[in-house]
Amino acid sequence: MPASIQVVLQSDVPNVGKSGDLVKVRPGFARNFLLPRQLAVPATTAAVNRINHEKAVALAKADKSKKEAREVAAKIDALQIKLTHRVGEEGKLFGSITSKEIEAAVKAQGIALDRKKMHLPEPIKAVGSFEIPVRLMEGVTATLKVEVVAK
Repeated sequence: MPASIQVVLQSDVPNVGKSGDLVKVRPGFARNFLLPRQLAVPATTAAVNRINHEKAVALAKADKSKKEAREVAAKIDALQIKLTHRVGEEGKLFGSITSKEIEAAVKAQGIALDRKKMHLPEPIKAVGSFEIPVRLMEGVTATLKVEVVAK
């Protein structure tokens, strides 16, 4: 009987590996735990080829979405938003400008942007120019320039 066999994990298993990994495990662990629960399949050439193909497809999809995010980031970096708001004494706004208003202004410019991706620690309450970082995805960030002027 072999000391270990190879299996391809179908889902994440703690202390063993992540989904799609080719791992060596004890035969009893594979036979009694992994295979009956369909957490893994035996490492046949067909299973290994299928996993490699799925990884390649996922990598291509991730590259495509990262490229699209970079294009959107370039558009956002070039964008200058001007918002007018009622102002009181010393340049303080009546109310505040939230990410919802900024999102609407960006959509009016023709760029779809989710306000949850904007890092606006607190609403804007004064007149001036502000730079708001926008994190589109892992490794892709842009800076949105917002200018608040008096009405």
